[in-house]
Amino acid sequence: MVVDARWDDLPVVRSTVVSHRRVTGLSVEVIAELVAELGPVWQDRQQARLTARTRRRAVGAGARYRLVFVDRLLATLVCLRHGVTHDVLAAWFGVDRSTITRAVGEIRPLLAERGCRVPGGVRLRTLADVVAYLDHVRAVALMDATEIRVRRPSAGRAGRQRFVSGKSRTNAIKTLVLSDAQGRLLFCGATVPGSTADITQARQAGLTHWLAHTAGVRILADAGYQGLGAQTGGQVITPTLRHHKKALEHLPGIAELRQAQRREHARRRVRVEHAIAHLKNWRSLTRHLGRRDSLDTTVRAVAGLLSDHQHTDRGKPIAAIPAI
Repeated sequence: MVVDARWDDLPVVRSTVVSHRRVTGLSVEVIAELVAELGPVWQDRQQARLTARTRRRAVGAGARYRLVFVDRLLATLVCLRHGVTHDVLAAWFGVDRSTITRAVGEIRPLLAERGCRVPGGVRLRTLADVVAYLDHVRAVALMDATEIRVRRPSAGRAGRQRFVSGKSRTNAIKTLVLSDAQGRLLFCGATVPGSTADITQARQAGLTHWLAHTAGVRILADAGYQGLGAQTGGQVITPTLRHHKKALEHLPGIAELRQAQRREHARRRVRVEHAIAHLKNWRSLTRHLGRRDSLDTTVRAVAGLLSDHQHTDRGKPIAAIPAI
């Protein structure tokens, strides 16, 4: 995309980023809501940081930030959406690379703390919030895990093999994803090294603990969560076990019935796969090239932004799947 202006003309760069939806993946309305919501929070944290230590000069003295909050937010959104390097963003906004790095480090945690949006303007920030919401509205949720490739730890470092996924055979970090029956995100987080099993990740995230306090929640999951159904009183529903045809020869029609049940379960659960695909449209989650310890914040930030997009998009509505 070509900008017909000088590189140091920040108003033109700002208007270009906002007006072209493909740059950030968000509409103008969502960006305006982000500015109104996060601007005061960012300002309060900056003020608290300046007043929290002994100073030799008054608060507000010294050089001014060349990037105002709006530009810092836009730079972070472009970085998350397209995985653009900080060097490119620095050239675009006419500042030093360290300024962009500091801006992303300030804005990304604010985006991650917002949580996922659900109807009514409520935001779900933790897995406990999701379980309580599902118990309140009596809705069906879909659950799965996805892997994000990360850089391999340096040689000789302890625990280097923890990130090797047994499925993809690559260095990855796994994140837990829950969506509603229409594929709209409810939760994305609880990141663990790629070698962790799906069911272990769910248990470590506290899913079984929170489901023990409810009785009417229904979560559809794949075969990687076999065993959670018995542990949660049937609230986690997994596909019917696959049996060899020879073992069912003396039971006519059972094999066909179980196959039909598995197909129906997969049909109902496919929306969470679509939600994961939408997450991977954000280039920062296709392959994470930054520090591994910052991926959890990145995942939660992207999930919150995607949930805003899903609840403000005026496209063709998705047909809902009947509740169980």
